[in-house]
Amino acid sequence: MRTAVWAATGCWRGRVGSAKSRALPSIHVGNRPISAPASLVALNVSCRRGEEWLFRDFSFSIQPGELVWLRGQNGSGKTSLLRIAAGLSRPEGGTVTVSGGRPGAYIGHANALKDDLTVTESLAFLARLHGLECPSQRINAALRTLAIHHRRHAFVRTLSQGQRRRVALARLALEHEPSLWILDEPFDALDTQGIEAVNQLLAAHLARRGSVFLTSHLALSLPDTPVSELEFPAGAPP
Repeated sequence: MRTAVWAATGCWRGRVGSAKSRALPSIHVGNRPISAPASLVALNVSCRRGEEWLFRDFSFSIQPGELVWLRGQNGSGKTSLLRIAAGLSRPEGGTVTVSGGRPGAYIGHANALKDDLTVTESLAFLARLHGLECPSQRINAALRTLAIHHRRHAFVRTLSQGQRRRVALARLALEHEPSLWILDEPFDALDTQGIEAVNQLLAAHLARRGSVFLTSHLALSLPDTPVSELEFPAGAPP
């Protein structure tokens, strides 16, 4: 297992160890002890936008098989924290340790689709970009999971916002490793059918001991899945 640390310097620090999981030291993050391998541990993470601090010394952890719902006011820095956790932004201070070195999947507000590609081409491109070897059968199956297979030959520029979101989220149906998923408002623009499809993907991922870190302004409807709510501070202390 490769464990890397994203530090305030903006560099990934880590080493390649044996495949056997190594337990973290017994420490407390927030109000609970972390004494087993965690999917993610954030310690004293700070972030600012210009001269304004969004949050300071924020600590939390995510365990294998756990879904953590990050909640907070608009503009409080939720997206910034998700990007830091994904290794896409640099914190002003603190560290984020991700099991395996980096998340298995990150899907942000932007769908990361190219207008001039077809739906099938777009999903295949996303798969290659993230090192997934996916034959056409798997691509088609993923599109069916999100009920967008019927538009597989359509160009992305002709899709509605909800359809674009389905194509982006179909990438999750290609993932089979128990990794960490980081999702920023995954249910945006989806109808009831789309939300249910994503919920099924989340439940299956958690069942294989994967982890999920997400934001959502919609209430989560996962009746058989425990959800840990992480309240984001309303403002950074001076």
